Amino acid sequence: MFLRKKLIHLVDNAKNDNDKNILGLLEKNSNARLMDLGCDDGKWTLRLGEKVCTKNLFGIDIVDKKIQEAIKKGIECKKVDLNNDLPFEDNYFDIVHANQVIEHIYDLDKFMSEIYRVVMLNGYVIISTENLASWHNIFSLLFGWQPFSATNYLPGSIGNPLALWKNYESSIDKS
Repeated sequence: MFLRKKLIHLVDNAKNDNDKNILGLLEKNSNARLMDLGCDDGKWTLRLGEKVCTKNLFGIDIVDKKIQEAIKKGIECKKVDLNNDLPFEDNYFDIVHANQVIEHIYDLDKFMSEIYRVVMLNGYVIISTENLASWHNIFSLLFGWQPFSATNYLPGSIGNPLALWKNYESSIDKS
């Protein structure tokens, strides 16, 4: 139990640092159209929009329940497999954001070319992913387990007995 709590603490710190880094890259632009690839329930998308000072928020996700939650928050959200075409015009978005998504994509060429296609000439893209060379992932790989980011598949986790994602949200709620 100690190891699990320690890993959750490390993940929380890494997540907070990552969030801070992403927010620090965003520029204010009240007219910006912001696309969040893998928007989940839209909570983070709203934070991105607040930082940019825009309400022109768009999201893509694959989980129906999460899409509905994002829509309820005012995000124009669509169900799309990010290995396929994005259902938007060329040069449509000022900002395209993908946090902790790229490691789940199998057609990276398609993913990147679609992002390039939909972002405006003077727009920008923020892509963030977990560091596979981090000590906890190296530890995991040495034991023949999946890296931690590869274990968070619904409805639970696979390939790593220490995987945090299985009950991660409920652990946060209890602390």
